[in-house]
Amino acid sequence: MKKLLVGFAMLAVAVTAQAQGDAISKFFTKYQNDETFSQVNMSSKMFSLMANLEIENPEDQEIVNMISKLKGLRILAKEEARNSRELYKEALSMIPTKEFEELMTVRDKDKDMKFFIKESGGKISELVMIAGGNEEFMLLSLFGEIDLKQVSKISKKMNIDGLEQLEKIKDKKN
Repeated sequence: MKKLLVGFAMLAVAVTAQAQGDAISKFFTKYQNDETFSQVNMSSKMFSLMANLEIENPEDQEIVNMISKLKGLRILAKEEARNSRELYKEALSMIPTKEFEELMTVRDKDKDMKFFIKESGGKISELVMIAGGNEEFMLLSLFGEIDLKQVSKISKKMNIDGLEQLEKIKDKKN
């Protein structure tokens, strides 16, 4: 009987953890068919293909090595959004605070950004960035084995606004 109760308890914990992890996915799903949003969805296959590129520059090779550890990237963005502040608040409300730790907040006169990480065993497994401005909104989720300094370098090369803010974070031990 004890084994059965322990089994049900473990199942309940697993289901709860899965439901929390799906909160961000629910936000993406809610707006994926809305044509006013731009979307990017990169799979682990895309990252593995990028990792197979022949690179001569040592700095670029370092980035390619980091890319090979990524499992996916999702971006949902909306420009000229009259409801950008509401989207920002809605996305923030969907972050499971038991699972994610707030890493950094950046507030500008016309834009707010928050960065969250999910850590497991001392390794960052997911980075979430939520940005909302006067007329723009963006939600970014990067998952896999993440090195924040490398993410900042990649964002500069790929021209992903906001992630350059990660350079301001002091070393976080992986």
